[in-house]
Amino acid sequence: MGELNERLKGFINNRWLVFVAAIWIQACAGIGYMFGSISPVIKSNLNYNQRQVARLGVAKDLGDSVGFLTGYVCEVLPLWAALLVGALQNLVGYGWVWLIIIGKAPPLPLWAMCILIFIGTNGETYFNTASLVSCVQNFPKNRGPIVGILKGFAGLSGAILTQIYTLIFSPDQAALVFMIAVGPTMVVMSLMFIIRPVKGHRQIRPSDGASFSFVYGACLVLAAYLMGVMLVEDLIDVRHSIIIIFTSILIIILLVPISIPVSMAFTEEPRLSIEEVLLEPQKEEPAKAAESDSELVFSEVEDEKSEEVDLLPRSERKKRIAQLQARVAQAAAEGAVRVKRRRGPHRGEDFTLGQALVKADFWLLFFPFVLASGSGLTVIDNLGQMSQSLGYDNTHIFVSMISIWNFLGRVGGGYLSEIVVRDHAYPRPVAMAVAQVIMAVGHFIIGMGWPNAMYIGTLLIGLGYGAHWSVGPATASELFGLKSFGALYNFLTLANPGGSLIFSGLIASSIYDREAEKQEQQRRQLGSFLTGMLTLEEPPKCDGAICFFLTSMIMSGLCIIAIMLTLTLVYRTKPVYAHLYGKSRT
Repeated sequence: MGELNERLKGFINNRWLVFVAAIWIQACAGIGYMFGSISPVIKSNLNYNQRQVARLGVAKDLGDSVGFLTGYVCEVLPLWAALLVGALQNLVGYGWVWLIIIGKAPPLPLWAMCILIFIGTNGETYFNTASLVSCVQNFPKNRGPIVGILKGFAGLSGAILTQIYTLIFSPDQAALVFMIAVGPTMVVMSLMFIIRPVKGHRQIRPSDGASFSFVYGACLVLAAYLMGVMLVEDLIDVRHSIIIIFTSILIIILLVPISIPVSMAFTEEPRLSIEEVLLEPQKEEPAKAAESDSELVFSEVEDEKSEEVDLLPRSERKKRIAQLQARVAQAAAEGAVRVKRRRGPHRGEDFTLGQALVKADFWLLFFPFVLASGSGLTVIDNLGQMSQSLGYDNTHIFVSMISIWNFLGRVGGGYLSEIVVRDHAYPRPVAMAVAQVIMAVGHFIIGMGWPNAMYIGTLLIGLGYGAHWSVGPATASELFGLKSFGALYNFLTLANPGGSLIFSGLIASSIYDREAEKQEQQRRQLGSFLTGMLTLEEPPKCDGAICFFLTSMIMSGLCIIAIMLTLTLVYRTKPVYAHLYGKSRT
């Protein structure tokens, strides 16, 4: 019984359990990606025009990205409390919208509806921040894969929620708003006490590499499966019994990663970590002194320890690490190892948001985000008009496809950037520069309007856009530390609404309307009076590659500027990454 209790305790405090719970939260946290699905029912039930719906969309974008308060809450309150705040915001915001749609609550003016949408979507920032903060702290040596996988599931959550809605509520469109209000809230409240730091740096195991490979495999299977299900349900009329099978398989794939912490807790032999060995001889000393002493030699012991030590039996491993500790301590006393003392934050140490904002490296990370990520979001927001202007009928297929490419870009960006830093000790932002090159090519292809340009362009832009949201936050955590990571991450998210406001709200819409007006005047000059009368009460439509040619060329050029800024950051941070990861290669 005692051993069982110990294993249960180990399971509850296992960092992989926290990671899997964060994956499940992220799989239903992409509330903002569902706006395109719920906006038609809001428009029809509340008699809104397209301009009013667009204002709700702006409120959604702001709620999805403005997280200053979120970062502060995650620093001063336990993460479960932050998750609870987000769950309540989600429930109140979208729950109230649902009551208005079904007539159970009185209609509100547009500005009040914008506030409700903002509040509901802003709950997502708490889900994202708490998940990332806890898991990055638990996996400090695997930040790229962790951020990539978690952000990937957030990007794919729209497809996951849509499939569950198809099973339970379809075709009741109002019920989709109800599911968005209640579903994520229930999942988050059931898992919120699991999401926490559990001293994961003490739980490093030789099997971690295989575990990450397993999770990556599950991600690829999930993306391929959703793509196949999407195409089947779009092309043929599927019976409800088949939808039940499709959704059941989806849930099974989502549950598969839980096998990792279960296997670790109940089948593996418990192993002592380096810190446990360092602290054990000092149990009678005050906890603070023990922690201070371990901090002096922990990094040096970690660098000196070979991989073979992890594979030794527990008793032999403890003995070998203790020997390393003694050698490092003696070398430190003789001056062979210099122990660094803090003299204020340097790159690679813990910064506050205010300290980071005065650093050039932070802005060299942020501005490329605005240029590249903002241009990618502009394409996502205008996919319908882009595909229609190029003559594609099934516009929704591109919305679903770019969601999946976005997911794969986030997962792949985290994986490849980890190879860059681990195997070559090279700055992680170089992966972001590669993503910006891919996006520049994607914008150019869409702008040219060649055959099948939308398929290729959405593939490239989705991959590049997604990679930014795995590489960027991981880079911020490495350059500016984990202490204020929540605030730093939420500041980076401002790149989305900032870039979208400029590129979509000003550039893309203005150019599209100008070209549409030109085409409308040409139609009238041809003497088609009937066409002119039919379009007087509707906004003019633009047809052809010319509609987004100039916009796409501008965004491609902005991505090239982002590349130059990012490569400047790469050059400036080479010494930082050589210091952080150089020793691990020797």
